[in-house]
Amino acid sequence: MPSRRSRSAPFLLASLAAAVAAAAGCTDSGSAATPTTSTAVEPPTTAAPAPETTTSAPATTAPPTSAAPATTVPPGPQQFAVQTVASGLEVPWGLAFLPDGRALVAQRRTGEVLVVDANGGTQVVATLPSVDQGEGGLLGLAVPADADPAAPEVYAYLTAGSENQVVRFTLGQSGVAPVLVGIPAAGNHNGGRIAFGPDGFLYIGTGDASEDGLAQDQGSLAGKILRITRDGQAAPGNPIAGNPLYSFGHRNVQGLAWDAQGRLYATEFGQNSFDEVNLIQPGANYGWPIVEGQGGDSRFVEPIVTWTTSEASPSGAAILSASALPGWDGDLFVAGLRGARLWRVDLAPDGSVAGQEPLLVGEYGRLRTVAQAPDGSLWVTTSNRDGRGDPAADDDRILRLAPA
Repeated sequence: MPSRRSRSAPFLLASLAAAVAAAAGCTDSGSAATPTTSTAVEPPTTAAPAPETTTSAPATTAPPTSAAPATTVPPGPQQFAVQTVASGLEVPWGLAFLPDGRALVAQRRTGEVLVVDANGGTQVVATLPSVDQGEGGLLGLAVPADADPAAPEVYAYLTAGSENQVVRFTLGQSGVAPVLVGIPAAGNHNGGRIAFGPDGFLYIGTGDASEDGLAQDQGSLAGKILRITRDGQAAPGNPIAGNPLYSFGHRNVQGLAWDAQGRLYATEFGQNSFDEVNLIQPGANYGWPIVEGQGGDSRFVEPIVTWTTSEASPSGAAILSASALPGWDGDLFVAGLRGARLWRVDLAPDGSVAGQEPLLVGEYGRLRTVAQAPDGSLWVTTSNRDGRGDPAADDDRILRLAPA
């Protein structure tokens, strides 16, 4: 594992200050990669579930020529420093902010929801009945934009035995209510990201639960992006009336982000060849398991970005807006697990990709979740204690990217 000390990386837009303490698995698989795009990875340090980028079935992939060389954005003016907000966490997965600016963090293995205060202190505020199962457990968190500051409702995605569920609870009160149940679960490919869209509806990224045929089955909740009301009903205006399906043909969606025009982008784990970022169209088919990466098949929507699985294994995503890092406003940031890096994707006004570059390459190991904080900074969680990383003594951590 490369040193975690802050250093200048070849493709950084700016120099990194040394990581300092602040006031407070493609694939989930593989150990953290070195700061290169080599396809070689170390074996996991502990026994791990089967990799998200591989399955026992033969892959139906696009030809290797479908992955165009990455465009590197010329060095820009943005200078930033990395600080540690909180450390000693246990696989932080979900991350959402409360109306008062504090953060909620979900720990996948323990089922605990923590509040992180302005000084980096953590407190357990809920323990949800999740099952730590392979890549399952307590996963995504979401808080509505209009949540009551005195008693905010919190939504969570969790594994409950043979299925994944979306549940709801009120901070400071007892009881957990089911919102959407029956999402297929497995040791791999559980999806798990949830987020409220600009329209106020809850969007849910699911995986194919290691049964790739479910991604094309419009009657299954697996391998989809779902769109529901806060009470779990199919949202009005969905492509199929009464069906929560918003898009389908996905392998394992773990990142959801909207730009200023309200367009939805989603990250998706590939199998053996290509990870993806997709620009989501309601009712569209994204090809899995027939296509991985660029397929050249008019039945399916092509990804706007592809990476090799060793470069990414993309999980969380965020698009900055009115941030503390204005040179990056409008850019898409994607956390890489096996790739051990944070990808910055420069989005053009029409939603296409103008360029991209890797940040934090090999500095902090596996990166899971990305979110913009209320103060405009960018928060990133590590995932080095998930059985596939090489944890440092203070892992797992929440990192904060802010102006240098």
